[in-house]
Amino acid sequence: MRLAVVAKVLSLLCLIVSLFMVFPMAWSLADGSNDLSALLGGMGTGLVVSAVLFAAGFKAKARDLGVREAFAVVSLSWVFASAIGGVPYLLNGTVSSFTDAFFEAMSGFTTTGASILTDIQSNPRGILFWRDLTHWLGGMGIIVLSLAILPFLGVGGMQLYKAEVPGPVPEKITPRVRQTALLLWGVYVLLSALQVGALMLGGMDLFESLTHTFGTMATGGFSPLNGSIGQYGNPYFEWVITLFMFLAGANFVLHYLALKGDLGAWWRDEEFRFYAKITVVSVLAATAILFAT
Repeated sequence: MRLAVVAKVLSLLCLIVSLFMVFPMAWSLADGSNDLSALLGGMGTGLVVSAVLFAAGFKAKARDLGVREAFAVVSLSWVFASAIGGVPYLLNGTVSSFTDAFFEAMSGFTTTGASILTDIQSNPRGILFWRDLTHWLGGMGIIVLSLAILPFLGVGGMQLYKAEVPGPVPEKITPRVRQTALLLWGVYVLLSALQVGALMLGGMDLFESLTHTFGTMATGGFSPLNGSIGQYGNPYFEWVITLFMFLAGANFVLHYLALKGDLGAWWRDEEFRFYAKITVVSVLAATAILFAT
């Protein structure tokens, strides 16, 4: 195991997580809330960890990233991201222990959707935005985002792509992994922007449109509200979120092909057809049960 290259890639992942804390800080500044210091503490922690890891792997080369190293990076990335991502919760007093902070962050990044918070709305918007943003980052994958940047560190990404992307044969839409990563994230951002726009058209404010979109695109379901989307009692919001969560659960390569004009790509894909049929059957079954009871 070449630990130097593992450390070098992990340094980039930690840097990305840290820099993304800038976005929730905007809400903290707008509200004048005291969670700004917690987010700054989280960012500072991440930057220090990133610097230490980069120094440890400074001399690593592209050829050093083999299959074992790639799987080590994928496994450890969630640990490091969650440890850094949980720091704002702990410093803000959102949770009382590092274990709870780590759990909340891990649930966000892995898009699990479980939470130890009982009164979500009592937290400041900066913390709530960060909580949902971890969902969005984990939805497409911090590692996939990193693949677009790794060449600048002199590290190849194909082994990492194979280790991170699920399925027996990871699909690429271009010969270069970096281009594939950029295109997939481009589709992800586009769908996210469309959902934010659709929710705002229905009357939802920008903050809640963004945070609900993060939870939808990650298919994890985090919400800044205690009652989640049901708290609105608005069928329009429910339909919009249902549609985009269905799209988010499908293969983004198919979405890319459809955006290029190949609308038949969805139905030619056996996995998507099965996914669509399961969704329809589940909806019909749930509807029948609700009417029966």
